Parts: sequence; structure tokens; C-alpha cells
Amino acid sequence: MLPFKLVYHPGYDLNLGAHVFPARKYRLIHDHLLDEGFAHPMDFVEPQPASDEDILRVHEPGWVQRLKNGTLAPQEILRLEIPYSKRMVEAFWLATGGTILAARNALADRIGFNIGGGFHHAFPGHGEGFCAIHDVAVAIRALQYDRLIERALVVDCDVHHGNGTAAIFAGDRSVLTLSMHQFNNYPSEKPPSVIDIHLRDGVSDDEYLERMRGALKVAMSFAPNMIFYLAGADPYREDQLGGLSLTMEGLKQRDRVVFETGLRSSVPVVVTLAGGYARNTDDTVAIHCDTVKAAREALGQ
Repeated sequence: MLPFKLVYHPGYDLNLGAHVFPARKYRLIHDHLLDEGFAHPMDFVEPQPASDEDILRVHEPGWVQRLKNGTLAPQEILRLEIPYSKRMVEAFWLATGGTILAARNALADRIGFNIGGGFHHAFPGHGEGFCAIHDVAVAIRALQYDRLIERALVVDCDVHHGNGTAAIFAGDRSVLTLSMHQFNNYPSEKPPSVIDIHLRDGVSDDEYLERMRGALKVAMSFAPNMIFYLAGADPYREDQLGGLSLTMEGLKQRDRVVFETGLRSSVPVVVTLAGGYARNTDDTVAIHCDTVKAAREALGQ
């Protein structure tokens, strides 16, 4: 069995149909880990949906109600860039409950893993870029509310800037936000994170890893109680929505750097998967599975 739990629910599928965001990837990751014998059914735990109380620590009541009641304005759905359905809304509540559970698991197991989440483009009062609810922000606020952590570090390695994260935590001295992303990419407006690593087009493994190590060294001086790691698969060189040139091995090395950084300082690491839009969905699944494998390797098992 794995030394940490994998939080997963079949309801994570956002029910998007034919869409560039392969929401079926969550099920495919779950199945692949089981089929190759890396994980056992007992390694998986199902979350409960986040409570509205948890959600409302980050999101505006009007946005929450419009999502739940199916009363989004047409322009809000256009900005979200995914079709509205009740199942989609339920998936965001489940994924957010999953990130909260993974964070609680990390306190005991040193690494907590949500096979989902990482919806970093969600703002308090609107969604955009396939993201309706900011699960990571909600989880941080939930653990702070319960006095389980004081300071959180968000390490966002999606190819796209974490604009929602930066906006939510702007001026909040209890959360350090680090976003490492392709500069010439979505979103066009990038509110400042505490640390922004703006990468030029086509950056490959060596430069990426060097800049990441430098950024993490600075970020860890914040002395966080927990690291929330958005392990996007979209810096991959074959990603449809990315313009970086990382290999699968480079991405796995990236994962190891984050895990080893946390473990060296006895700081629990919480993983969410964020984006991944490879031309071949099997590649996205393989990259996300490699993140699970890198976590086990970092724990020396």
C-alpha cells in the first residue's frame, strides 16, 4: 500500500462532453494506477463535498447561489469556458472537499494527494478558465479556520498564471503565492503573486528546474506550515494549451524537487493536479501518474 492516501471520487468528472479539458482524466488516472498495480483499492478514499460554509470563506454568496441554482448569466458561462450543468457544479464541490481532505491527510502522512482540484483561475465572485470554485483557497481557509495551520505556501506549476490565487490572497501575509508559468499565455491580465516566475516561450527542462529551485529557496524562507502544490501537466512539450517544452522526465523531476523541498523542512505537501491538455490524453494521464510515483519516491518507498 502507498504511504499516503489518494483522494478521488467518480463525480470529479465535470461532464464536459467534447472539450479540450479532458475531465475524464481523473477516472483514467485512478484506473491506470490500479491496472499497473502501483496502487491498491485501499489506497483510495472518497471525499464528501465541501460545505457551503467552507466555500463561503472564499467565494461571494451571489456567485455560490447562481452556481447552485443554475442562474448564471450568459456572459458568466462564456467566461467560465465550460458548459453549465448541475453535475459540473457538484464536481467542483466534490473536488474542493477532496482538497480539504488531502490537506488534512497531509498533516498525518506528510503528503496529501487529491486526484483532482487545482482550479486556480476561480475568483471570489466569478469563474474563468474552466475554474468555478478555488478549491485550494477554500482548503487553506478551512485549515486556518480550524487552527491546523497558520501560514500556507502555494506552489503553482501549471503552465498558466494562477490569477485567481493571486487575487484572493493579495495582501494576505499568511499565504505566500508562487506562480511559475509561461508569460505569453492565458490569462492576459496577471495580478501579481508574491513570487511570479514569468517564463519565455519554449523553456525546457534545465532552465525550468534551475529557476524553480531558486524560487523555492526564496519561498521557503516564509516558513510555511503547509505547501499546496498545483502539479499541472501542461508545461509538457506536447500540450495543446501550453508553449513550454518540458519532457515527461523533466516534469517528474519538478515533482521531486517540490516534494523533497517540503520533506527536508518537515512541511507537509498537498497535491492537486490542475491542468493538462496533451494532444494524446494518455500523455496527460501518464504525467499525473508520475506525480504520484514521485511522491512515493520522495518518501523513500
